[in-house]
Amino acid sequence: MSRAFDAIIVGAGQAGPPLAGRLTAAGMKVALIERKLVGGTCVNTGCMPTKTLVASAYAAHLARRAAEFGVSTGAVGIDMPAVAARAEKVVTKARTSNEQWLESMEGLTFLRGHARFTAPGVIEVDGEALTAPRIFLNVGGRATVPDMPGVGDVPHLDNTDMVVLDRVPDHLVVVGGSYVGLEFAQMYRRFGAAVTVVERGERLIAHEDADASDAVRDILQDEGIVVRTGADCIGFEAHPRGVSVSVDCASGEPAVIGSHVLLAVGRRPNTDDLGLEVAGVATDSRGYIEVDDRLQTNVAGIWALGDCNGRGAFTHTAYNDFEIVAANLLDGEDRKVSQRLLGYALYTDPPLGRVGLSEAEARRSGRPLLVSKRPMTRVGRAVEKGETKGFIKIVADAETQRILGAAILGTGGDEAIHGILDMMNADQPIAALRWAVPIHPTVSELIPTVLLGLAPSKQEP
Repeated sequence: MSRAFDAIIVGAGQAGPPLAGRLTAAGMKVALIERKLVGGTCVNTGCMPTKTLVASAYAAHLARRAAEFGVSTGAVGIDMPAVAARAEKVVTKARTSNEQWLESMEGLTFLRGHARFTAPGVIEVDGEALTAPRIFLNVGGRATVPDMPGVGDVPHLDNTDMVVLDRVPDHLVVVGGSYVGLEFAQMYRRFGAAVTVVERGERLIAHEDADASDAVRDILQDEGIVVRTGADCIGFEAHPRGVSVSVDCASGEPAVIGSHVLLAVGRRPNTDDLGLEVAGVATDSRGYIEVDDRLQTNVAGIWALGDCNGRGAFTHTAYNDFEIVAANLLDGEDRKVSQRLLGYALYTDPPLGRVGLSEAEARRSGRPLLVSKRPMTRVGRAVEKGETKGFIKIVADAETQRILGAAILGTGGDEAIHGILDMMNADQPIAALRWAVPIHPTVSELIPTVLLGLAPSKQEP
């Protein structure tokens, strides 16, 4: 026996539930299957809990600086169980709201359990076969455990463990110098832990320009975080005080002793137990489901959305995957992933907002460039807040007069970047934004000035 549906969605992350809403509103009979937590990584172990923790860490940091603002406070203490409980409350509220929405959705059968293919158009859930001519995979990803010596012999944490941690480590060693690792490094330093970041590469956030990488490193080191780059021989051993992490850098101690170790070296897709080989769905060497520009797999009637398709690693790209699929199936449009202009942010304090090409990427394209950069010390809002670290940088094409990319490392950078992102999406020339009249005092008000300073530059970023 099997149950027939018009569509089956596997996974209730950022793309699955809204797609269910669109399909059921169009009159389809839909099954949505989730084996664990509704909301996926963002709601449960990613954006929402981490940014809630970042907010608590910022409050502690600002309280310690109170005297700079003429405000008197007592000693600043951290109640880590209360911090963790606040994050859990935010997560639970969001997840419960999503669950209630799905459970009340007319036309939707919401199932809890593990789904796997038994044939191209057949999904089995806890022994029951479901069939549909349209199947959408939104199964997300999880933290990678690196193949490093001794990693299986010592206790270690990943992002899922960190968001529920209810004590401040004595010494947190973060293995991985990119987005996840750096956000946790700064927040736990502000909670009172000693923190060391260990990165195999020669610099942090290596895919960003060197000036951004160096500036972020300076920001972290100014707060007392030890950064060890060039760690070309990372390994782990048990130690009476926790874990010994070998570093083997050119300088400094050859090992770091931590009470806790966070592994933040990347993520992998949740595709290894879906039965994709039975359905004939192709994956790449890392396990990501291969999709075309419209998010269709090599098997007709099967799509892959979100982190599992390797076409974006963010909540907003997963949601945009839903928008692309829904527009093409239901609205008669022809939307493509290649039309997407990628923006993203690193949520250290101050944050780094990014869109489009980095300066280094733009130079590799060989096109004639215009570059302009201004420090955040030129931004009135930053001066008034006492948060002047960072810079604004814009890269443009000298011939087309279009912005190619931008970085705003500074207070409000994650919000201010959208003014540039929107102009790039609209394919507007530099002059259109140059003659905008932004509100004073804001971070965005410096953008026309930065554009005015665009000039040819051969200096490497």
